[in-house]
Amino acid sequence: MKSHFLLNPEITYLNHGSFGACPKPIFEDYQKWQLDLEREPVQFITKNASAYLKQSKTALANFIGCEAEDFFFTTNPTFAINTVMRSLKLNPGDEILATNHEYGAMDKTWSFYSKQTGTKYIRQKISIPVISKEQLLEEFWSGYNANTKVIFINQISSATALIFPVKEICDKARELGLITIVDGAHVPGHIDLNISTLNPDFYTGTSHKWMLTPKGSSFLYVKKDFQKMLDPLIVSWGYEPEFPGQSQFLDYHEQQGTRDISAFLTIPAALKFFEDQDWNTKIAFSKEKILSNYESFCDLLNTKTICPVTAEFLGQMCSVPIQTEKPFELKELLFEKYKIEIPVMKIENRTFIRISLNGYNSQSDLEVLRFALKDIIATTDLLKV
Repeated sequence: MKSHFLLNPEITYLNHGSFGACPKPIFEDYQKWQLDLEREPVQFITKNASAYLKQSKTALANFIGCEAEDFFFTTNPTFAINTVMRSLKLNPGDEILATNHEYGAMDKTWSFYSKQTGTKYIRQKISIPVISKEQLLEEFWSGYNANTKVIFINQISSATALIFPVKEICDKARELGLITIVDGAHVPGHIDLNISTLNPDFYTGTSHKWMLTPKGSSFLYVKKDFQKMLDPLIVSWGYEPEFPGQSQFLDYHEQQGTRDISAFLTIPAALKFFEDQDWNTKIAFSKEKILSNYESFCDLLNTKTICPVTAEFLGQMCSVPIQTEKPFELKELLFEKYKIEIPVMKIENRTFIRISLNGYNSQSDLEVLRFALKDIIATTDLLKV
């Protein structure tokens, strides 16, 4: 599969989770849209873009299990969550319940909001190792009280790579009358997603990670009950438009001035690539490699897995705990000397090497990493075992 991707063949790429990787056929489709835009910018932007977007949105809607009129494209989930954050009408003392496993940019977003509004962002501690789904849910809901108004939860954690029981959390939150906002950046194309079944109030995900599209392609789903309250992050031609579209919601959020929407339009090409390459088989292979290698990497580094080694908690990523006082130096050494692209990530006082695999990876890539770690342990003081 490596020949289908544009990745540097000299690099062992074990970091699909950060920014994804785009196969050649999808990238060629991306360039086709860019060329169409440059050949006739006026017609593309003012007349044709809406039809192009509808086609791509319909394909994505079928894939993620919702209606096309209930979401719009954004460049990334941070943009999406900022849009939601700016429209929340919370009062001083109200609380947003999250976990200590959220993505750093999201923590900063909610910290900013809390300082501006007097609300509280609660990073409820989820213990590591996670023993069971029941234990995780019990710890999470112990952070709930009468002041809790919003649930913000990642479906797959970036730092710890854990899959969270979002369906159960959304169900209970709905019973309690809470707003649910789900960060699913790592979900589409990684694990099964049906937004209608999850039934959150807001859901953001990417297509440029596990769906393999070019960078800068994400979406924000908004339940119909909340669409009228969602203000545009950027006020532009969609506000009180001369020619209103099918909904104020889409006018507000899809008409945002001059921008290149080419990455948004590659969804059909991405789904065709999935079909042509039997991508579900590649996904299953990657997941099997994570499950079969996770414990051995922990053994090598004299640490323990942070969850049961099952598909309930792990997809195509796992975070291996490490003992190091120099995480940045370790990451740089892995890249500069061993030509391995892999993140070294911190969450509070713990550090992890996060392995993420996709269809272009094989067991031999993991053996390259294993050799490098053994060599670093033997020749440097960067890793303690």
